[in-house]
Amino acid sequence: MIIHLKENITPSEADRLAEKARAIAFRRNGYHVLVTSSKDKSLAPEVEPFTAEYFVLDSDIQLASRQYQEQIREIRINQVTIGGNQQHTLMIAGPCSIESKEQITQSAELLKSLGISTLRAGCFKPRTSPYTFQGLGLEGLKMLAGIREQYGFNIITEVRDATHVEAVIEYADIVQIGAKAMYDQGILRTCGKANKPVLLKRHFGATLQEFVQAAEFILSGGNEQVMLCERGIRTFETKTRFTLDLCGVAYLKEHTNLPVVLDTSHAMGLAYGVPDLTRACIAMGVDGLLIETHPNPKVAKSDADQQLTHEAFRAMYETLQPIAAAVGRKLI
Repeated sequence: MIIHLKENITPSEADRLAEKARAIAFRRNGYHVLVTSSKDKSLAPEVEPFTAEYFVLDSDIQLASRQYQEQIREIRINQVTIGGNQQHTLMIAGPCSIESKEQITQSAELLKSLGISTLRAGCFKPRTSPYTFQGLGLEGLKMLAGIREQYGFNIITEVRDATHVEAVIEYADIVQIGAKAMYDQGILRTCGKANKPVLLKRHFGATLQEFVQAAEFILSGGNEQVMLCERGIRTFETKTRFTLDLCGVAYLKEHTNLPVVLDTSHAMGLAYGVPDLTRACIAMGVDGLLIETHPNPKVAKSDADQQLTHEAFRAMYETLQPIAAAVGRKLI
């Protein structure tokens, strides 16, 4: 249940009512919001006199539900906006990892030449093996900040664990919570307190219910700037890295009020399939795309097989424009 308290309720009163209702409390647009379990179907007597309106939901997908808020949430990332009434598809591109000043500068030049606003690159890499490249860490964050200053990009980079979440929040314009960190409640709760857009990736073994409930941790912390990213789930198939769940994307678009982004690079895991898969995704009218591209993927220190060359990325990008226009969207 979601409860909007009356506007004259003080923070201390809201906290007292939250304790009585066993609810999470946060402030939104000048009033306090309480969220209890979806199992609650009626107001507690102690809370009812202080309630302006309330919403009974079917499951613990609550703040993200279209039953609560029908319109897609609008998220502003510096000079660009997605969601809401905007018919925009945000292109997020760049290498899997920032590896050097030369490599990230070459990537920045590519994006700038195409008019792309948002650069991705990982600084803290959650690798499966401890013996592989783990990212440049804080040095990488500072390099990305310099690229932003030079080129004017929005910067998105990933949080690996709770030890550096504050640093990523400080340096990035969008905080990416990777698939392996989707269940990390320390990261989720910290991002819930931050006034910064968050891209939450679906864990490859998570159901849609679990995925959106992870977003609820951020939303219920008071941060409403959440985007959902589908990046493939693990199935019985072995010929591709993962299986991109476009059926799940259709569900998210229909039932949630959060912008949806698709990562075709991680889903396919092989560069040859990324352009076709990306074209299929943009035809779904999604709010964003996340694509990996590297000046020379053969020498990439992470995810070499799935990263497009700059030439391949440019060729793919040109084919996306008419598809976006056909479904009434604009690539930004």
